Amino acid sequence: MSDNKEISIKSLFSFEHCLECIAALIAAAGLLGVLQTFVIGKHFLIPTIILSAVLLFGNLAWWGLQGQRWAKYFLFWGTFLLTMHGFFALFWAKKYREILGGAFEPTFVVLVAVLALFCYQYATRNKLFK
Repeated sequence: MSDNKEISIKSLFSFEHCLECIAALIAAAGLLGVLQTFVIGKHFLIPTIILSAVLLFGNLAWWGLQGQRWAKYFLFWGTFLLTMHGFFALFWAKKYREILGGAFEPTFVVLVAVLALFCYQYATRNKLFK
């Protein structure tokens, strides 16, 4: 079920592990958000909610890097849904358009293209559908 092979730093930043890297970065940023809202903001509810997302993304990154297929599928499908969200936003989003103004189309076209590339390469290199 798991591949249990050694992962080098060079292979960590490849298409084979790109979604795990993104999940780990989200978890690290979320952990900083937890610390900021708890220590500086003196809140307890908001950091707890952020912490649940940190635990989810951190575990997905960890188990994906350990070669667990369920984590790889979860990362793939989550990124696929995010890609579709961005694609449909290109046609129907109002709020993103208001926030980004003239930078909306270039930003979202690049975002959708990069996420689609990551999804395709991740699924291909990890042989998710073979």
